[in-house]
Amino acid sequence: MGRWCTAWRRAGTGRDRPTVPARLAVVTATVATTVALATTAAPPGAAALAAGAPAGYDFADDARRITGASAASEAEPLEAGATYRGSLPRNGTLYYRLELDAASDAYVSVTAVPGPDGEVTAVDGIRVAVQDADGGSCSSDSATFGAAHSPRPVTAWGMREITPGANRCQDAGTYYVTVERTRPQDSPPDDWDLELTAATEPRPRQDGATRAPETWDSASPEPLAGEPERRPGGNGFAHATAVGQGVWQDAIRPGQTLYYKVPVDWGRQVYATAELGGSGDASGYATSALRLALHNPVRGEVDDAAKGYTGRPATVGLAPLPPVAYPNRYATSGQVGALRFAGDYYVVVHLAAQVADDFGEGPFDLTLRVRLGGAQRSGPDYAGKSRPEGLFEVSAQDRATAPESGSTGENLTMKAVAVAGIGTGSLLLLALALWTAAARRRP
Repeated sequence: MGRWCTAWRRAGTGRDRPTVPARLAVVTATVATTVALATTAAPPGAAALAAGAPAGYDFADDARRITGASAASEAEPLEAGATYRGSLPRNGTLYYRLELDAASDAYVSVTAVPGPDGEVTAVDGIRVAVQDADGGSCSSDSATFGAAHSPRPVTAWGMREITPGANRCQDAGTYYVTVERTRPQDSPPDDWDLELTAATEPRPRQDGATRAPETWDSASPEPLAGEPERRPGGNGFAHATAVGQGVWQDAIRPGQTLYYKVPVDWGRQVYATAELGGSGDASGYATSALRLALHNPVRGEVDDAAKGYTGRPATVGLAPLPPVAYPNRYATSGQVGALRFAGDYYVVVHLAAQVADDFGEGPFDLTLRVRLGGAQRSGPDYAGKSRPEGLFEVSAQDRATAPESGSTGENLTMKAVAVAGIGTGSLLLLALALWTAAARRRP
C-alpha cells in the first residue's frame, strides 16, 4: 500500500506516473484481499476446538469492570448500552444502581459463569431482581443448572416496564438491581464470574394493542432438511456465531456451551432443534445431557429443552413459539412475553460435563437446524432510540452476516464482501476516485 501512495504522489509531479492497467491491478488486488480475508477468517469457536479442551466463556471485549455493593446505598451505576464484568461470592446479595426516566422500558441481564470443576445442584444458580428506591419489586427472575448438575453459564434477567394502569415502578428516578445465588448453602465456595448488560427500549409514539395476540400458527414444522454446513459456535453472547435459516454442524465436548445468534424480524417465528451424534459406547446414561435454549435480544431466556443421552443419537427441540410482536409483552406467559421485540436472538447449546463419565471426552457431532417461519411485518414507531442503538431491529448488515445454509459460494462471497466492505469501503472508493481523476488528467 505504501508503494501505491508513493506512486500517486509521483503522479502529481508528472514523474513515474503509473499506467492505467497498473492502477487497475492495484485496486483489483485490494478487492481480492478483502474478499480473501472475509471468506477465510475462522468462525468463533474453531480455535477452541482445535486446542482439544472445552472452551470457557468469552466475555465481551469492551466489558467494564464493576464491583457489586453489599448495600443499596453503595451501589455503582449500570449505564444503559454498556456491558460489565464482575464477580459473585457464595453468600450475600450484590446491588447495582440504575437511573431511569419515566418513558422507557429498561432491561438488565446477568450471566453467571461458575468454575468447570465445582459441584452444583439442580436448584443452584442465580436470582436477579429489579427494585424501586423504596425496595418495591419491579421484576424477579432466576436461572438454575437443572437436572444435569453440569456447571455452565446461566443467565437471568430483570426489567422495569412502563405499563398502562400500573402504579409501581413507573416513575423516573433511582432503581436497584440485586444479584444473588439461589442456593448458597449448597453452592461451590468459589466466586463466580459475572457478565452484566443494561439496555433501554423507548415507548412507541402511539399506543397500540395492550393484549398479546391470541391466535398464531402453533404447529411444529418439519425439521429443515439438507446437508449441514460447518459453522462452529461462539463461546459467549458477545461472540455468538451469526447464522440464518439452515442446517449447521459443529463438534461439542462435555461441559462446553456454544452460542449462535439469529436475526429475527417482527412477525417471524423461530424453530430450532439440536442433534447429538452417537458414540462408540452405548451402555451408559447422562441425565438432561443435551440442552437447547433460546434467548431474546436482551439475553432473557425464552424457552429451553433438554434430552438425556445413552450413546445413541439424540435430538432436542424448542416448543413452537409465537411470532415476535410488540404486544407479546402483555401476555401472562413469560415465554410469550419474552418475544416482545425484534433483533438478534441467541440459540444456546450445552453438553453436560457428566457425558464424559460414560462416553469419553469427545468431541461429539452436533447438528443445529434453524427455521424461520411467519412473515416479516413492520414494528412499532419508537419515539426515540434504544440503548444500545439498533438493539431491537434487524439491519441489512445483520442479514448479510447471518448466511443461510445451501447458499451458493457466489452468494456467500458477496455477503462477505458486503460485510468486510463496511470497514474498507471508504478506502476503496477513495482509491477508485483517485484512479479515475488521474486517468482523466492523462495527456
